[in-house]
Amino acid sequence: MDGSGGADEELTAQETALYDRQIRVWGVDAQKRLSKAHVLVCGMNGTTIEFCKNIVLAGVGSLSLMDDHIVTEDDLSSNFLIPPDESIYGGKSRAEVCCESLKDFNPMVRVSIEKGDPSLIDGEFLDKFDIVVVSCVSLKTKLFINDNCRKRSKRIAFYTVDCKDSCGEIFVDLQKHSYFKKKPGGETEQQDLTYPSLQEAISTPWKNLPRKTTKLYFAMRVLENYESSEGRSSPGETTLSDAPAILAQRKDMCDRMSFNESQIPTALIERLVAAGKKEHPPVCAILGGILGQEVIKSISCKGDPIKNFFYFDVAEGKGIIEDIPPPAS
Repeated sequence: MDGSGGADEELTAQETALYDRQIRVWGVDAQKRLSKAHVLVCGMNGTTIEFCKNIVLAGVGSLSLMDDHIVTEDDLSSNFLIPPDESIYGGKSRAEVCCESLKDFNPMVRVSIEKGDPSLIDGEFLDKFDIVVVSCVSLKTKLFINDNCRKRSKRIAFYTVDCKDSCGEIFVDLQKHSYFKKKPGGETEQQDLTYPSLQEAISTPWKNLPRKTTKLYFAMRVLENYESSEGRSSPGETTLSDAPAILAQRKDMCDRMSFNESQIPTALIERLVAAGKKEHPPVCAILGGILGQEVIKSISCKGDPIKNFFYFDVAEGKGIIEDIPPPAS
């Protein structure tokens, strides 16, 4: 959603009353844009449901959920929208169960289900949305959806989010984004940013990046590269038995890029591998909160957006933003 659209229609009296407190924070125009925005989330896990909860409470126009996987007992550990009663969730997809729960958070938001395989999403389907958030899918599928978003005539903001137990990563592609920033004197000025695609952001030679770049960026690339080479259909399908092969993958990638292997600690790789698909609920809440905030910034065109990776690691106790450029031409 660009900065000029989505704010023409007035809010209803009911919307104004319901969203009064947040309107005082980000203004009527931002709330009007939010109420007209359409969001698609592919992959329902502990992190994306935190995000969904946040934007539903904020008053997004519509939210569509895509995840045909049948709920299992493992989903209960981090997805608080799934009731711990098999008679309720048994035989239902993650999207179905989460959709019913999210409707209760804010009846004014249209929450619906989109059935299908994210790896087969076509461009015309994406035209219905302003924001696309992707999780629980392979790197190949992420790249495919991101590429399709970029090929559409309108700008579609694209995000990926992954939580591996105590660590997490968010990627942001707003393509060409303009927003307004307050200057120290109180005046606002327009800022313009150009984002690389996911393919470009993960193709930058490692030796060209600053030495202070977080080790998580490199470790996540090693892991996803291994999963892709092994044909794993979704992230986290690894166990500690894969660790020797993943460490060999690290050495190969570092050798090819003339990069010091010690910059990607073995202990960090082993933590990510051991995590598998497990998510740590407090980290889910942090990532879902940051992602919700970033999507609201994108829609409202207010505030400095993340460009273009965000990382959180419990061991570090802080979040880190990394601006990873495309490869030099």
